[in-house]
Amino acid sequence: MDANSGRILAEHNADERLPPASLTKLMTAYLVERELDRGTINLTDMVNISENAWRTGGSKMFIEVGDRVSVDNLLHGIIIVSGNDASVAMAEHLAGGEAPFADLMNQHATRLGMNDTHFMNATGLPHENHYSTAHDMARLSRYIINDYPEHYAIYSQRNFSFAGIDQPNRNRLLWRDPTVDGLKTGWTTEAGYCLVASAQRDGMRLISVVMGTSSEEARAQESQKLLSYGFRFYETMKLYERGAVLATPRVWGGDINELRVGVDEEVFMTLPRNRNEELRARLNLDADIQAPVAVGDDVGTLEVYLGEEMVGERQLVALENIEEGGLFKRLFDQVQRFFSNLISNFTS
Repeated sequence: MDANSGRILAEHNADERLPPASLTKLMTAYLVERELDRGTINLTDMVNISENAWRTGGSKMFIEVGDRVSVDNLLHGIIIVSGNDASVAMAEHLAGGEAPFADLMNQHATRLGMNDTHFMNATGLPHENHYSTAHDMARLSRYIINDYPEHYAIYSQRNFSFAGIDQPNRNRLLWRDPTVDGLKTGWTTEAGYCLVASAQRDGMRLISVVMGTSSEEARAQESQKLLSYGFRFYETMKLYERGAVLATPRVWGGDINELRVGVDEEVFMTLPRNRNEELRARLNLDADIQAPVAVGDDVGTLEVYLGEEMVGERQLVALENIEEGGLFKRLFDQVQRFFSNLISNFTS
C-alpha cells in the first residue's frame, strides 16, 4: 500500500482474518499517540506498574511491580521490544484495565475502517476472537504514519535499554535496508511470523504487511520483495496542495460573485511508472451555487483519469466564506440567474 494515496499495489488473501500476534500493538501504540496528541497525557507522566502488568507472559520490557515508569519509556517498550508488560500497563493507565482498553481499540478500529479486525487484548496474546487482516494492518499503519508523524521515529530505533537490559528491535530490515524505518514484528505459534514494514525512497512511502510466515528470515525476505516491487514499478505524485484554488465558479446572491474552490487535503496518486503524461483531471462543479457558503462546504468533485480509467476522486470544497449580499444585490442576481438558465436551456 502506498502510504500517501492509500492505493494497494499488490495483495494476496489481504482480507483473510488471521491472528495478528504483536502487530496488535500497533493499535495500542496508536491510541497512546492519540492521547498524547489530544493532551490528555504527557510523555513525562509516570505510570504505576501493577502486578497484573508485571505477570503478563511473552515478550517483556522488564518493568517491576510498584515501579513508576514514564509514558515515554512505556511507548518505546511497546514499539521497539514489543513489551507485553508495557502494553498492559498503558492499557490500565488509559482505560483502567485491559478489557475496557480492548473495547476502546475496537471502537477506533471501526472508526478507521478496519472492518475485519477485532481485539480482545492490548498485546496480541492468542484468543479465538482476536483477529485482523493484512489489509486492516496496512490501513492502521497508514494512520500511524500520517496522523502522528512526531512519534514515528520510535519505530525505526534498533535498540532499547531499560533497567540495565538492552534489547534489539526484531525487524531485521532496519539493519538491511536504510530506507526502511518501521514498523512492527509479531510472533506466536498460532500466528506464525508477521511483519509490518515501511520504507521511503525519493519521497514515496510504501507499507508492506506479511502474516503467517515460517521464520524471521522468511518474513523479512517476503517484506523486502513487496517493497522492491512497489518501488520498481510504481511512483506517487502529489497533484494538488491542500488549499490550492482549482476553480472560481459563479455564486448567486452573495456579497461577492466568485467562490474560490479547491481541495481540503493534499491529493496524491500512485501510478505505474512512466505514465504520468496520461493523467488528466476533470472538475464537476455544482451547477447552481447560492450564498451563503461556508468554508468546507462541498461544491463538486475532482476526478482524476489515467487514460480512460478514473483512478481517483476527491470532494471539491469552498475555500472561503461568502455571505448573502444586500437586498438589491440578491434581486439583481435573481434576474441574472433567470436569464442565464434560460439561455443555457435554450442552447442545450
